[in-house]
Amino acid sequence: MKKLYRSRNNRMVFGVCGGIGEYFDVDPTLVRLVWLLFTFWGAGILAYLIAWIIIPEEP
Repeated sequence: MKKLYRSRNNRMVFGVCGGIGEYFDVDPTLVRLVWLLFTFWGAGILAYLIAWIIIPEEP
């Protein structure tokens, strides 16, 4: 069973986008670009901080 974790290897800031990319088997750069678009619409920074708090770090 797959679990969502923040990435230790593929991180730029806190590993949230890297972890989401690894979970969905997508390039983390694409996840970062989508997240950047959400940031321009106003919800990205808050969502990233909430994800950083909620998603555990990879063991």
